[in-house]
Amino acid sequence: MLQHRLDGPDDAPVLVLGPALGTTWHMWDRQIPELTRNWRVLRFDLPGHGGAPAHPADSATALAERVLATLDSLGVQRFGFAGCSIGGAVGIQLGMLARERLSSLALISTSPRFGTADAWRQRGVVVRTNGLDPIARSTPERWFTEGFVEAQPAIVEWAVQMVRTTDPGCYIAACEALAAFDVRSELGGIGVPTLVVAGAEDEATPPADARALVAGIPDARLAIVPGASHLTPVEQPGAVTELIIRHFTTSWQESSAGPPAPAPVIAPQPVRSTGAIAELESGEAVAIRTDPYDAGMKVRREVLGDAHVDRAQAKADDFTQDFQDLVTRYAWGELWTRPGIDRRTRSVITLTALVSRGHFDELTFHLRAALRNGLTPEEIKEVLLQTAVYAGVPAANSAFAVAQDVIREETTPEE
Repeated sequence: MLQHRLDGPDDAPVLVLGPALGTTWHMWDRQIPELTRNWRVLRFDLPGHGGAPAHPADSATALAERVLATLDSLGVQRFGFAGCSIGGAVGIQLGMLARERLSSLALISTSPRFGTADAWRQRGVVVRTNGLDPIARSTPERWFTEGFVEAQPAIVEWAVQMVRTTDPGCYIAACEALAAFDVRSELGGIGVPTLVVAGAEDEATPPADARALVAGIPDARLAIVPGASHLTPVEQPGAVTELIIRHFTTSWQESSAGPPAPAPVIAPQPVRSTGAIAELESGEAVAIRTDPYDAGMKVRREVLGDAHVDRAQAKADDFTQDFQDLVTRYAWGELWTRPGIDRRTRSVITLTALVSRGHFDELTFHLRAALRNGLTPEEIKEVLLQTAVYAGVPAANSAFAVAQDVIREETTPEE
């Protein structure tokens, strides 16, 4: 279950409001007086936000499942959902996981893919190394227009404090959730009326992202809010409240006017085997060794980053492509996917081996990978000190020089 709050008449239809990363349910405070005239409003906090228990969730699907568990505990079957930013990502998952329970959906400052996976994992590295203060200090320029920052310093400072008091581990897990979130090919599975709202001046999830949502969702319409950046419900509360009321009132009435529309028939898709067992027509089970390439590419991108892998793939030609396939299939698909030890431990082993053999070019990007895999600069230092004793001081000396540059580059917050 999620930490939550209920406002409004007990017998009114339920409307759930999902928060943005780094905020609490209080980001919706200015919508509550109007919404609770006709709705039972449920607001929730993300894990580790607003004093909520620090039980991290590393995917939007996991957060959506916790929303459903919370509603189940309250005996709520049917509901509407409006979410902002990562709250919108949760709404998208609910639109696909629980459309038989969802009356309608509003996606505010949301995207089918939030920036790049590399950028979110980089933010996780910054938080793991420096805490949340650098992220909190840069919040105003990400969340609000310049005019709002100047005119509403008290609200801006409140927003900074929300971020600063968030549990760092839960914030990092949410960054991982956003890094992995990419539903561009799945939007057709959202089977409820959807309102997409974008701030006209939002650089984090620009109007182009909102248009991509509208293009992909079968029953969706778009509203652009002037004078708003990313935290649109806070910056333009009146406009967002009006849009929400109009959308949910209309869509709920339409869905309640008759029996629920049947779910669209989805044609069966070809199944690609990912397991190790296949069954013959005779009923005999045989072992199948599946190609590890796809799993390897997924892990390779998660560990090394999209930018690095894209560069390696772009440089490949007829002479080197087979080697790239070999590395992806066996190093990443066979070895890095094994469950025996975690990725942090694999990074420790890899750093030690690279230093011992003097492979300092590869050390550079595996240091970045180690930071992504959860090693702190202090832990990397200990690995290199250990290596100095057992593999030689000259090798460790070169490794420290490489690591110093990489750590400075990866852990320095953007100005």
